[in-house]
Amino acid sequence: MAVMTDMPAATALRAPAPAAAAAGSERDAEKLRFIEEMTSDVDAVQERVLVEILARNAETEYLTRCGLAGATDRAAFRAKVSVVTYEDLQPDIQRIANGDRSPILSAHPISEFLTSSGTSAGERKLMPTIKEELDRRQLLYSLLMPVMNLYVPGLDKGKALYFLFVKSETTTPGGLTARPVLTSYYKSEYFKNRPYDPYHDYTSPTAAILCADAFQSMYAQMVCGLRQRHDVLRVGAVFASGLLRAIRFLQLNWEQLADDIEAGLLTPRITDPSVRDAVAAILRADPELARFLRAECSRGDWAGIITRVWPNTKYLDVIVTGAMQQYIPTLEYYSGDLPMACTMYASSECYFGLNLRPMCHPSEVSYTIMPNMGYFEFLPVDEASGVASGDAAQLVDLARVEAGREYELVITTYAGLYRYRVGDILRVTGFHNAAPQFRFVRRKNVLLSIESDKTDEAELQHAVERASALLRPHGAAVVEYTSHACTKSIPGHYVVYWELLTKGPQTQTGAAAVEGDVLDRCCLEMEEALNSVYRQSRVADSSIGPLEIRVVRSGTFEELMDYAISRGASINQYKVPRCVSSPPIVELLDSRVVSQHFSPSPPHWTPARRSD
Repeated sequence: MAVMTDMPAATALRAPAPAAAAAGSERDAEKLRFIEEMTSDVDAVQERVLVEILARNAETEYLTRCGLAGATDRAAFRAKVSVVTYEDLQPDIQRIANGDRSPILSAHPISEFLTSSGTSAGERKLMPTIKEELDRRQLLYSLLMPVMNLYVPGLDKGKALYFLFVKSETTTPGGLTARPVLTSYYKSEYFKNRPYDPYHDYTSPTAAILCADAFQSMYAQMVCGLRQRHDVLRVGAVFASGLLRAIRFLQLNWEQLADDIEAGLLTPRITDPSVRDAVAAILRADPELARFLRAECSRGDWAGIITRVWPNTKYLDVIVTGAMQQYIPTLEYYSGDLPMACTMYASSECYFGLNLRPMCHPSEVSYTIMPNMGYFEFLPVDEASGVASGDAAQLVDLARVEAGREYELVITTYAGLYRYRVGDILRVTGFHNAAPQFRFVRRKNVLLSIESDKTDEAELQHAVERASALLRPHGAAVVEYTSHACTKSIPGHYVVYWELLTKGPQTQTGAAAVEGDVLDRCCLEMEEALNSVYRQSRVADSSIGPLEIRVVRSGTFEELMDYAISRGASINQYKVPRCVSSPPIVELLDSRVVSQHFSPSPPHWTPARRSD
């Protein structure tokens, strides 16, 4: 296999310039050398990782059932261990959750469960983890800033305004904690007692981040970020939606924030004593800042608000790949087109890798999977159907994937997941040394289907992006969207809910600047962007009715997230579901509809010509 790289020679991983502080420079150089070492002989590292996992877990019930009999070689692993999904593992996971402490999946004690967001498939998934996984996660975190320092100098001269949140924990019947992976990290000693590091100097006090009350946490982080606005060099959140939630919070609460800053006193609405004490150490009476804030926010024009309020911001640190791509235009609007850095690829099941070109355009983001994080295999995606089979015989090792191909990620972890299908579809874009680099394509699950049609998340997103281009001449954009397969009518049809953003002063509905016929044409444009099976069903079979766009009033998706959080979703991991079916959620959306629009005519479709 030819070794390639998509990194230009000028940005190859190397130590920072001599002008950097000596200690920091040496730390960076050590981390960069580690990346080079791990990516130079990927297959050898992967073989070592698999041997370690199988050796330490040889006596577990799961591997014994597989018939490995203590074998640690790849050949036995491939022959004996099946590819599995969460549903396959659920009985074993439930036993652990109920209190069975025998070595079922892992020889090391399960320390807690990491929960999935639970916003797309209903029930939360419980992912077993062990204490040493924190070491691996911390290792990956430690690699991010050395890479970023190659592209953005001077980050040690200021602070980061990152909106970070925890979710209150639950306990399984057997007494184990269950919580989102980021909550686990923020509550760990690594984070709470981290030594001072100029590259991880946050404007938010740790007490504010650890406050489980979403309003109090956000308010405290925002007021501290405003108070230190000239120190801020980067602004971020985990997901793009989280950063937009913070901007929305500023829009709704700037008057109270300005009052607090003017008086140097925190509103009584913040009742957590630890948060009040932490903020008191930062908040000082600043009438000039309060006047500035009122002047900027009372204009009603929020374009470029991030750089207007935090003028020294160099970039946004936020995930805008996958389903988050649709937030890019809105983030550009609020930030004045600041660069957006996507630094890391991770999940509740495992932390995978990092972006070695963090300042590239969001459309070009690729992640280099670090081979020491777990054992990684890949199911080839069939180019015709877009689906990966579950046949273990087709699995490809990390070192043997092919550039340009798409694969479904399959992982084996130290914590006791073996050949587990994560559900992420990745495309190989190139290599750094011998390590493949992957672009996140989509989740494998189909979103919408009325009959034989199947529309996935990537296809729906493309259709929304194509249709929303018709809004730009009218000064509007799609802020948020979700969908629903409506089968109450005959034939059934796709319903897409849009929340709109209009430039300049905002209206309650966000729709005043867009005429109805424009939105009708948006419906048709979406249908034109959908696959041929859908269009055939619309045109030839009449088995699908005209696509409908329902415009909802401003703030609706904020309410949708609040509802999800009240039902157990994590504010950190929450992503707007791109398809909804739950009656309470559909009812919430329908109660906020301000206008309805239908495709005025069928989309274009012609039968495929026979090749004979």
